[in-house]
Amino acid sequence: MPSGRAPAAAAPARAPLTRRPRLAAVGAAIAIGLLAAPALAGCSVQGIVKNATGGNVDIGGASVPSDFPKRIPLVDGTVVAGAGLGTGEDKVWNVTVRVSGQNPLPGIKDQLTGAGFAAEGDLDLSGEDGGTVFLSDDDYGVTVLAGKTDGAWSVNYTVTPKAK
Repeated sequence: MPSGRAPAAAAPARAPLTRRPRLAAVGAAIAIGLLAAPALAGCSVQGIVKNATGGNVDIGGASVPSDFPKRIPLVDGTVVAGAGLGTGEDKVWNVTVRVSGQNPLPGIKDQLTGAGFAAEGDLDLSGEDGGTVFLSDDDYGVTVLAGKTDGAWSVNYTVTPKAK
């Protein structure tokens, strides 16, 4: 029995989301959250982490941590944040560099491969707007996340020792 209503229009088709932008966005959110949240809350990050871990933390501020592996090249730019946490195989370093110009990620990948690092499989989540690359050698794993904000690039390096 007709109801007198017009048939409902079909919902417009959505473009499928690809995994690449979502993963890059998640990585960016984690990096920004880890570095910015304590500053916004007005807390002493180093004090909080030292209390939680019993020590072994170096929140270098706007500098590269003193024990950052020297053989891992960093892109030329202004270091805006640096931190090291843990010891031995549990050590993690995080450095953020502000860079102007074009997308620095292809050049960073070239720098790291030139220093003996190899891409982790086929996992390269980079594009013209930035992205993430994963490289490693026998001693370290390096994750680099790059994204453009306010006309410049923020490049975040996370470095971990490989388990022996």
